[in-house]
Amino acid sequence: MIKEKSLVIYKNQPAIVTSNIVNGKFSIKYISSPETQTKSAVYSTQNVREKDVLFLFEQIESLEKVISFSKENACREENIYNLNQSEEIFLQIKDAWELLVSDESTKDSLNELVSLFTALTSQNAWCIYVSIKNTLFFMQDYKSSLEGKICFSVRTKAQIDEIIKKENEKGKELEERQNFIQRLKQHKLLPDDTKYMVDVEALALGKTDRSKTLSEAKIKETPERAHKLLLDLGIWSITRNPYPSRWGCSMQSSDVSLESPPEEERFCVKETAYAIDGETSTDPDDAISYDGKYLWVHIADPASTVKVDSLIDKVAMSRGTTLYLPEGAVRMLSEDCLEDYALGLKKESYALSFKIELNDDCSIKSCEVLKTKVNVERLTYKQAEENKDSEKLKVFFEIARKNFERRKKSGAITITTPEVDLFVDKETKQVSIKESVHYESNDVIREMMLLAGEGAAKFAFENNIPFPYISQSESDIPVKICEGLAGQYQLRRCMKKRSVGVTPAMHCALGLSMYSQVTSPLRRYGDLIAHIQLRSFLDSKPLLDKDTMLLKISAGDEAARNALQSSRSSEKHWKLVYLLQNPEWKGKAICVDKTQKIPLFNIPSLGMETYMLPPKEMELNEEVEIEVEEINLPELKCDFKVCG
Repeated sequence: MIKEKSLVIYKNQPAIVTSNIVNGKFSIKYISSPETQTKSAVYSTQNVREKDVLFLFEQIESLEKVISFSKENACREENIYNLNQSEEIFLQIKDAWELLVSDESTKDSLNELVSLFTALTSQNAWCIYVSIKNTLFFMQDYKSSLEGKICFSVRTKAQIDEIIKKENEKGKELEERQNFIQRLKQHKLLPDDTKYMVDVEALALGKTDRSKTLSEAKIKETPERAHKLLLDLGIWSITRNPYPSRWGCSMQSSDVSLESPPEEERFCVKETAYAIDGETSTDPDDAISYDGKYLWVHIADPASTVKVDSLIDKVAMSRGTTLYLPEGAVRMLSEDCLEDYALGLKKESYALSFKIELNDDCSIKSCEVLKTKVNVERLTYKQAEENKDSEKLKVFFEIARKNFERRKKSGAITITTPEVDLFVDKETKQVSIKESVHYESNDVIREMMLLAGEGAAKFAFENNIPFPYISQSESDIPVKICEGLAGQYQLRRCMKKRSVGVTPAMHCALGLSMYSQVTSPLRRYGDLIAHIQLRSFLDSKPLLDKDTMLLKISAGDEAARNALQSSRSSEKHWKLVYLLQNPEWKGKAICVDKTQKIPLFNIPSLGMETYMLPPKEMELNEEVEIEVEEINLPELKCDFKVCG
């Protein structure tokens, strides 16, 4: 039985028993950090049971003397693999091992083992225990420890040699890594050194927030510093785009295929519908037609197949949107679904259509939602512009103009700033930029889609369908707005954030009393959910309740925000790559804002903005020719200066 003043081991530390057992428990005292014993050492006390400790010696004078003797005489743990130690206790333990090594099954208690070379005393008990643990000759049997006994098993010479071999290899690896770190600091890596840079790449790609390599090299552990180092060492080229990964976006389109559209009754629209898109569009998801009385807005119908909480639904929600990059599109839904669901890729397309009757001012008199079959003809914006006075397209331009005027009277705000088309050659990685051409046909499609969104909101409201309504509160527009591009920036600064809710409310920036987005279910998760609700209503199936619908849309919106940040960062990255590839670039910049200490300029040919201190006072909308002063690609920073 353990008695008062006994030396015991508690959590691998020496402790002295300060009371006899009472009700199965007794008190112990130990020093919290035995490695740093001083006269001011802090003691801890604890009430424990007998099974919580290992008995080491019956009675000691003081815990301090036990620890002090051990510090001066025990085999040091840092020399555990040095079998040529000269400490007296070490040599005695080695002699004991040589006597026992021939019998591999030996499992001796501490007293039996120590009796081969000395005797346990109140002073040396802890010292000898620690020494035996700190040599390779024996290993403590922890199964015996669970039974309250201190026993050691003999290691064979082969086992010892294997441990030493592994430690030597570890030491060699450590030396090699230290040499690598020195080379890294000097930016003189060897070809094989890239194996050590994996954690640096992971940090640059946002897959981790720490890097052992950067830490050891005394380099700040940030994605930007990791990116810079990879560029400086030539491991990455300037064309490596880390931002999709950094924002948690996949660079591969969804691989979860949709089934073909189901066979179901659909209304056949006789009039040809026109899908009007940009020249590079490969996923047309809307088309328009007119039958003399009704405006039809036809939208791709993946909701005919996507089921709530199915795998494709969960994948789409996790992406939120199709990610559009200069390198190409990373789709929310699988590439192979386009053939079945995009409009105009087959002779006959399936759609969810909004049949809209308009008043004279283009306000919506009624809106009906139908499952349809429609023949779609694809046109580019340029082709539509060239044929805007034709019999087949003229009506859409007239409706669009009237609807824009209606919205404008209701306070709609339209902001127009220069945009560019950015392309990256897949083979050469050369970047090209050209200013976008804005046609009236672009405005036509915008107005048609707004009418569809307004009509869908009215239809959902009239039929009590839980629906994602989008609203925006009124902006504080100044009485006086500047002319030109500077005025557009004034308006932009006034815009309030949009919100999504289950109750219709005014979208002031659009000039609409109620509105929802429903025109891009192939590439926006919120639109897909809206379509699922509309289809469920048409099919008399259970609808998502308001809370579930909003939770799903909220999750999709969060993923979409990450995709938007990834897209914006990627575009800026490639624009800076373009400037690096074209060091002689020069262009015009327009002063658009002077509310800060340093004026803000818009660079139309790049679709960029920059704060720049010109050599003279600039007026709003005044132009100046600029050139690049310095580019910091990892930080996405570019400083410009006035030419000359």
